Amino acid sequence: MKRYHVTNRELVNRYYEQGRSVVLMSAHYNNWEYMVTSLNMQLFHHGIGIGKALSNRWLEPWVFRRRTRFGTEVVYADTVRQVVDFYDKHRVPCALMMLSDQCPSDVHKSYWTTFFHQETPFLYGAENFARRYNYPVIYYRVDKVRRGRYTVTFHLLCDDPQSVPQYTIEERYIRLLESDIAAKPEYWLWSHRRWKRQRPDTMPLHPATTLSNNPA
Repeated sequence: MKRYHVTNRELVNRYYEQGRSVVLMSAHYNNWEYMVTSLNMQLFHHGIGIGKALSNRWLEPWVFRRRTRFGTEVVYADTVRQVVDFYDKHRVPCALMMLSDQCPSDVHKSYWTTFFHQETPFLYGAENFARRYNYPVIYYRVDKVRRGRYTVTFHLLCDDPQSVPQYTIEERYIRLLESDIAAKPEYWLWSHRRWKRQRPDTMPLHPATTLSNNPA
């Protein structure tokens, strides 16, 4: 908690007081593992990290234990719908953490837009979940203060996802991420190779927009 300091957790905690779950969108930028590990301690919400299991079957159990040792629940794509449905049905306010900057494996199930002036596919699962359950969506930026010390700042992307046009939230997320990376590119995980795929002719390219980041 000393190493990973949240500057404005009240923005998220107020939704807990309303009994509402939230979707937290971020990226592989600075130390994202600290957020996974400490999520359940940082907020009043029950913390859930949504991701993909490591391909290394020997390393995966060790990483899973490290990520969940302070109460954060880690779920993968094959069970995430059932888990979220369960907590939503029983009205347990959860914080769903999603790192949405990875390169999608299916170019036909992607949101294509320009990112750093190049055609780039993005996962849109976070927005889909938010729209399905009408959960507020919050972007968080991680800043490095010094070695081993970070600050986290929350930014509200949308309070009422079902009231805004599709991909509005995705665009707001992408432009904030693009701005953060441009400011300090050395802290992003460039090894994801974001531009290794080509857009099929059948997939529309959504132009970069200057959508307001004021929440709906």
